[in-house]
Amino acid sequence: MNPLRTFIAIDLPAPIQASIEKQTVRLRQTLGEENIRWVPPQNMHLTLKFIGNIAASHLDFLKQLLTRTADSLPQFDIQLGGIGSFPNSKRVRIIWAGIHAPANLATLQRAVEDGTTRLGYEREERPFSPHLTLGRVRPNVTPTDMQKISTVLNQTQVGNIGSFRVDSIHLYNSDLNPEGSVYTKLFSAQLRTNQ
Repeated sequence: MNPLRTFIAIDLPAPIQASIEKQTVRLRQTLGEENIRWVPPQNMHLTLKFIGNIAASHLDFLKQLLTRTADSLPQFDIQLGGIGSFPNSKRVRIIWAGIHAPANLATLQRAVEDGTTRLGYEREERPFSPHLTLGRVRPNVTPTDMQKISTVLNQTQVGNIGSFRVDSIHLYNSDLNPEGSVYTKLFSAQLRTNQ
């Protein structure tokens, strides 16, 4: 059996996906699709941990990890708003929407990172930087087009997109296709309800 390309993430509710689409429509129209591969709102999620290729026989270990982690942490709310880019505004590779969250999000991400490391998966060396990827700049972009992307981003304001309750975490499989990634939910675990 082929290995599964997996990651652990938080889903976005449909109203938030619709709000992202509405708030970024002008940006997407202005920059077009020639130089940027936009992420469809239904594919957007907040990645807690990209694991990579795993054997199907490892799924049960990851399911147990997600269940234990979710059982130990309470639900919480996060808010979305603002726009930015990685690695910086002059050399844009990723266009993102910002996430404003309580310390619970960092605690959840750390628990997932620590748990997957204990299972033998590689620890992420970069610090956790919560964001939603809106689009990826194509590798063949010209310096002139990069300047345009940078200028448009600097002139674009994205206000409050909305807030939502994080009540579960999910294990996904990612299939890479020429048209983009296709995500399949493999497992979900509910966070503890606040008493």
